Amino acid sequence: MTLSEQITSAVRSVIGTNPAALHEPLFEGDEEKLTRECVETGWVSSVGKFVDAFERGLAEYTGASHAIAVTNGTAALHVALVAAGVGRSDEVLVPALTFIGTVNPIAYCGATPHFIDSLPNAPEIDIEALEAYLDGILELRGGSAFNKSTGARLAAILPVHVFGHPVDMDHLADISERYKIPVIEDAAEAMGSTYKGRHAGTFGLLGTLSFNGNKIITTGGGGAVLTNDADLARRIKHLSTTARVAHRMEFIHDMVGYNYRMPNINAALGVAQLRNINNFVLRKRILADRYAAVIEKIPAVRLLREGNDTQSNYWLQTLILDEEIADQRDQVLSALNDAGYGARPVWRLMHTLPMFESSPRMDLSGAEGMAARIVNIPSGPALVQL
Repeated sequence: MTLSEQITSAVRSVIGTNPAALHEPLFEGDEEKLTRECVETGWVSSVGKFVDAFERGLAEYTGASHAIAVTNGTAALHVALVAAGVGRSDEVLVPALTFIGTVNPIAYCGATPHFIDSLPNAPEIDIEALEAYLDGILELRGGSAFNKSTGARLAAILPVHVFGHPVDMDHLADISERYKIPVIEDAAEAMGSTYKGRHAGTFGLLGTLSFNGNKIITTGGGGAVLTNDADLARRIKHLSTTARVAHRMEFIHDMVGYNYRMPNINAALGVAQLRNINNFVLRKRILADRYAAVIEKIPAVRLLREGNDTQSNYWLQTLILDEEIADQRDQVLSALNDAGYGARPVWRLMHTLPMFESSPRMDLSGAEGMAARIVNIPSGPALVQL
């Protein structure tokens, strides 16, 4: 059999012959009951008991002191960057291998993405290479880090827990402390993932989550900001509710804010979904084990597995082709989709997009090699029955 036939056969042996999307939501709890309550009572917009309940549930589940629910993961990153002081003419260190929703909020702030590399054999950022790179380009002035080449302040490091696999946050925290660059985590894909027993998104100054329809739990559209800083939490909630000052009758706003507050009806869906998060993570981890057992029989192909000290939610199950067969990736993708299995390549690298092609960047050979070898295969929790 060809490589495409082997991989298609392997996927079929795990999930059967029925068509399967890349990732679908699973509703098997109180989703209908709670959303119906919103409709029947009229509390469907940005005020209501489910928004507060969802935020409390997120904080309890992740271990963060505060969670602020917003309209989507991109909005979460935007308001987090604003609250952290990222502004015009700043640079934000961000991986080239990520979804556009990680990078657009940097531009919303008037700042510039500064692209960093990924590991040669995994999609997470290459922290050792980043450390060496910063040693060469960075200077400290007045307690802040600056890019010697551009003169711009390096306002944040924005690691991404790609496909739900956590970054080495201890090493990154060392770099953050040494170079005086705050960490804002993009944990959009990592709800249910941990590093050394601690939930992704709770290590940096701020962390963000996504609850889009393709995430492990969904609110339809939605996101959240996590933080252990009470002042930042208050500022983010204020910014995300149009910066409105509380008043019994009048509409008073004391700064430029954003209409980012999560609607109550979306939060109701989230409350129901959150009750099943452990079940969903378990199903996806079982699916990873089942895929690994058949993929390991195919030469030059492997399933991405969690690293040391991490537990992954396996948001997207990820095949990595060896370099010598990378030219067959598109054939594999076509064969899987022709068979009814939703399969996708990784996103186009951010520095190849026209709006970011002139952004500063380190050598990106790791990310470029990775991007050519990744195939994501059907990953939804419904593919495993408990």
